[in-house]
Amino acid sequence: MVALEMLLGLLISWAVLALAFVVTTSLLDGMEVSGGFWGYLWVALLFGIVNAFIGTILRILTFPLTLLTLGLFSILVNAVLLQITDAISDHFTIDEFWWTAIWGAIIMAIVSFVIDMLVGRLAPRSAATVS
Repeated sequence: MVALEMLLGLLISWAVLALAFVVTTSLLDGMEVSGGFWGYLWVALLFGIVNAFIGTILRILTFPLTLLTLGLFSILVNAVLLQITDAISDHFTIDEFWWTAIWGAIIMAIVSFVIDMLVGRLAPRSAATVS
């Protein structure tokens, strides 16, 4: 039962990330995902993997800078992760680092937060978590 809940949570997070890519690419001219629905799912999967492994290492290494800038340096880290995803995927393109990747990181963070909040309110809570 716990494994099923974890899998469902992972699939929901994947869908939220794919939806964040849809919204971000529609708002930002220099960022594009090709391949339609499956392209968005693929880019979301790749970004999730890059974020989990490389993002964790980058966040540990840049923690002092993130503290000094009161968290603003994390936008730069997320922009670098978007660039890495662009480099390893044929379905995802970013035209330039400074403006497009930075704005993409900001928009994706805001959109992901809003969607997570909406999904969190819509998702039923199990009896084990309400104790």
